[in-house]
Amino acid sequence: MLIHLICAARPNFMKIAPLYHALRKEPWARPVIVHTGQHYDLNMSDAFFVDLGLPPPDFNLGVRNGSHAEQTGRVMMAYEKLLLEQRPDLVVVAGDVNSTMAATVAASKLGVRVAHLEAGLRSFDRSMPEEINRLVTDVLADILWTPSPDADENLLREGIAPEKIKRVGNIMIDSLEMLRKKIEGHAAYRNFGLTPGSYGIVTFHRPSNVDNPEVLRQLCEILRAIAGIVPLVFPVHPRTRKQMAECSLLPLMEDTDNLFMPEPLGYATFMNLVFNCAFVITDSGGIQEETSYLGIPCLTVRENTERPVTITLGTNRLCNLDELRNRAAEIRGNHERKPSRIDLWDGHTADRIVGHLNELRTK
Repeated sequence: MLIHLICAARPNFMKIAPLYHALRKEPWARPVIVHTGQHYDLNMSDAFFVDLGLPPPDFNLGVRNGSHAEQTGRVMMAYEKLLLEQRPDLVVVAGDVNSTMAATVAASKLGVRVAHLEAGLRSFDRSMPEEINRLVTDVLADILWTPSPDADENLLREGIAPEKIKRVGNIMIDSLEMLRKKIEGHAAYRNFGLTPGSYGIVTFHRPSNVDNPEVLRQLCEILRAIAGIVPLVFPVHPRTRKQMAECSLLPLMEDTDNLFMPEPLGYATFMNLVFNCAFVITDSGGIQEETSYLGIPCLTVRENTERPVTITLGTNRLCNLDELRNRAAEIRGNHERKPSRIDLWDGHTADRIVGHLNELRTK
């Protein structure tokens, strides 16, 4: 069974890695990694492949930056060409980036079956490009692997046939557990002169927070103020760094005491910082899940989240910019961790997916 695993951005790498390793053990499966090129920066891509034990991609489509439409169109054209040269039995797409939707459309139009890993998540905010990608992908996909009950409910409410839906759990936790020993073997906080529990982690890249100069300026001022209370480690996404530079904010941020702004870090190094932090401030998706699993307070600076289970059962809290400083001050002294027990978030999602595929192929 020839299976294309589509990856494009760091969260995709973490989702396909456990599945790739699980499929490699099966005599009936031939997993092939297709990198669209969406994250082409060394620290954003190659380092994650090394950390996750992935081989170099079998195919790299070479699609880099551009607008949403340009990126989507280029992936569709490049991947269609590959599909015509090598027709797989199944295409597995993960998450909600532009490449996820583009590969799904290209495969669907050629009659190739598609499975969506992390299906059914909804923010109900169509101003988010990722929400559009989720909706389109889930409508077209033949197999929908979901991480939580709310995802199942979203798909059923949208009219997706129940037989297409299979809850398998959260594969991000598979990556975390797969690399736990490596993660715990680091002491990345020492690189910044910090000690466990004494600092916060920051990640930002969403357009709603970094594309508007006034919003970005306010965010930077708040982070500088929080750094005056507790040290912050802020591995800066290339897109965010570019926006800061264009708004003349980068020198100010880099000169702030106790605000550390390294380049993007490899998965094991970054997760070691998360393992040992007091709290996380973010607008990212996956880290809401990882912090909930680990019992680490997480402040998500967004109006909504496509992962509501991290709020109802986890440690995640939505927060606007005006609240951020006070919220961070409130949680900085609370070191009690309460790891969440969310059904099927157990490090065995890839095994369940492989079992499901084996069932489908033998029917």
